[in-house]
Amino acid sequence: MAEYKGIHGTKIQNYTADPDNAITGQVWYNETDQVLKFQYVNTNAAGSWSTGGNMNTARQYLASASNGTPTATLSFGGSVAPNQQTESYNGTSWTEVNDLNIGRGALAGAGTQTAALAIGSGAPDNANTETWNGTSWTEVNNLNTGRNALGGQGTQTAAIAFGGNPPVRAETETWNGTSWTEVNDLNTAREWITGAGTTTAAIAFGGQAPGYVANTELWNGSSWTEVSDLNAARAYMGGAGTSTDALGFAGFSPGLSPTTTALTELWNGSAWTETTDLNTARFGVGGSGTATLAISAGGATATAVTTATEEWNGAGTIEVGAWSTGGSLNTARYYSAGAAADNTAALVSGGVNNLTNTELYDGTSWTEVNDLNTGRDILTGSGTSTSALDWGGEPPVAITESWNGTSWTEVADLNTARYGSGGAGISNTSALAFGGNPISGLTESWNGTSWTEVADLTTSRDFLVGAGTATSSLAFGGESGPGFARTQTESWNGTSWTAVSALNTGRAGLFGAGEDNTTALAFGGASVPAVVGNTEEWNGSAWTEVADLSTVRYIGSVSNTGTASSAIAAGGFVPPGSGTTATEEWQKPSFTTRTISTD
Repeated sequence: MAEYKGIHGTKIQNYTADPDNAITGQVWYNETDQVLKFQYVNTNAAGSWSTGGNMNTARQYLASASNGTPTATLSFGGSVAPNQQTESYNGTSWTEVNDLNIGRGALAGAGTQTAALAIGSGAPDNANTETWNGTSWTEVNNLNTGRNALGGQGTQTAAIAFGGNPPVRAETETWNGTSWTEVNDLNTAREWITGAGTTTAAIAFGGQAPGYVANTELWNGSSWTEVSDLNAARAYMGGAGTSTDALGFAGFSPGLSPTTTALTELWNGSAWTETTDLNTARFGVGGSGTATLAISAGGATATAVTTATEEWNGAGTIEVGAWSTGGSLNTARYYSAGAAADNTAALVSGGVNNLTNTELYDGTSWTEVNDLNTGRDILTGSGTSTSALDWGGEPPVAITESWNGTSWTEVADLNTARYGSGGAGISNTSALAFGGNPISGLTESWNGTSWTEVADLTTSRDFLVGAGTATSSLAFGGESGPGFARTQTESWNGTSWTAVSALNTGRAGLFGAGEDNTTALAFGGASVPAVVGNTEEWNGSAWTEVADLSTVRYIGSVSNTGTASSAIAAGGFVPPGSGTTATEEWQKPSFTTRTISTD
């Protein structure tokens, strides 16, 4: 029997308190509590969809390589003439590659990004089959029964095709890499059917027969058996997974409200369970992957075909962050400035009633240090606890002060006086100020000596927040008038701003943290009609809602309060009407410590 030291490389150690740097899976003895303990990483309890890179060509009724992944898949065909387009996905963006030989929509797909199979549909008889070798398509032997709107799964050398039209069909065929063979039919003939699995173990679900159905059937390599239905009858779905662990998503049915749906269901081998919806309701999508990691590409919303891509991460696949209580500020405040490298080293300065107070955080407690030279509120800060910059404030002023780790020094003013601006920067020699009141999109860059006006935000606003550096930053949230909380997000590349995917929850006076324009955290803020604790993570292409703050608040130490994995929320205004000293620390990944019972 293996010993603990042989597995982990160390003996069980004794500690008077739980270690700060415990390794996942490590066991230790807490001498104070007199118990054995261990730690594990917290992961997502439920699956969720996140936005991926858009396709180059909007289309519905396309097919995808069924065994593709969210980081490597292929989609082809569809409803947009000439219906031949093929695109390859790398987890970030789609690239157009060589077209199908026969343009068509309402086809089925199997295989992978480099070895795919396009099945059915297309002139003259809807029986076309093509293989993809990673570079180009080759026509191979046709289906025995021509059809479109069929289901298909498997690999390039072992695939299964079922259902379709015209007329509504139950025929099933298997592919051995060379030719198709007719096998036993579905129990319920249907078109616009979806499935998952292999030639020996497949699942078929949904479709029209001709009404919209919830029927589910399992294939065991020789015949189909009816099993538990979908919760919501529909057709034009996407599918991924296996016969015992499948995902069904999107679709359309006149019996649903809305008729175009974002519904997602999980199959566990015996029953379907509704889970987290797609972000965008649609039908006629391309689907590939597993029930744990899948992708939905293209399709049509209720009003138009779309390029939208979404990536599914099942339960237990994502390390999650969490907020925990930190040491309280000495002085309750809001409308203050902040600067932090992470949640163990932060700086807060200024605030309501023209505070000059500055406090320094060491990961445990706040200490009062040298004051600002000019007290002000609604100012903005950037940098770290040892090298920071503060600027602006109310009434609109242009004052800028530089922090060297010990004291503040007045330096060159902003070109345009303002308050409530967003900010980004990593030191007192490099920063970016943008937006603010008077409401504008004005952006200025700081080089350690002076401010220079550069390209404006595309959306003018104040009480927005920023994250990142002077050459790679993100601006998000804000308002363009009282009571109008914005969701807009813009990315700065060192030269200009570009509008990118919006926040899920519009808000102003929020907090922000992040390293650059590809990774950021938004938390707290004033939405309409309430102050919120919502936290969202930015992955370079989309925002995802994660764990909320414990104390809802806004207009605290706003921009540049750490990274997307280690951030701090200090102070702020808490309804119904007071400033707070509360501090919370964000950590990702977060951990749970458990006691080992010896009973």
